[in-house]
Amino acid sequence: MHVSAAAPVRPRLFTVPAVTGVAYALSWVAGLSLGAPSPKLTASGSEIVTAFAGHEGVVAAQFALTEGLPAAGLAIVSVALARAARRDGSAGTARTLGIAGAIAATISLIQFVLGVALSRTTAPGTAHLLFQAGDRLDGVKMLALAVVGAAAAASGALPRWLRYAGAALAVSIAASGVVYLFLLQSLALLAAPALILLLVFVTGAGVVLGRYGR
Repeated sequence: MHVSAAAPVRPRLFTVPAVTGVAYALSWVAGLSLGAPSPKLTASGSEIVTAFAGHEGVVAAQFALTEGLPAAGLAIVSVALARAARRDGSAGTARTLGIAGAIAATISLIQFVLGVALSRTTAPGTAHLLFQAGDRLDGVKMLALAVVGAAAAASGALPRWLRYAGAALAVSIAASGVVYLFLLQSLALLAAPALILLLVFVTGAGVVLGRYGR
């Protein structure tokens, strides 16, 4: 009996995870390029209102591009990661990825809603409450993403370079999460490398899992 050799896995360019991964990074880059005002973590209500005055549309657009659309991206890529881990026989890792990813995506969506409300308020007290709530939620989201990075690093479903990226993300974004959770303005610069690693990891995971179906 003739047994044919297994066909090689052919990469697929336009899959939902792959397109989502690229769109996630592009959305963030577009949002940051808008140049919306960025008050300090410890800014007062009046400072926040003054900073956002006249920039309401830009602020709302930035929240849409850095929190609203990325919420969908986090959800889709997290599901792809969880499915890949489950196929690899890591049910526990798959569950962790799914739960942590869902938490991060939900928080990102809430931040978008809070951000739009913040862009429209002129009351210092309300602005301060919304601004700090959004930042502290950002800290919780980052800690959830640290779990995603650590779980992905422990999974055998990803190539080595992406596991390394997940491990680096887990460390950097956990530190940044603590900064935002406790509003530590003096350490706010820690968010920059964490964001870069997040974009690399989410985009890389989406493209790898989408193209090769791993």
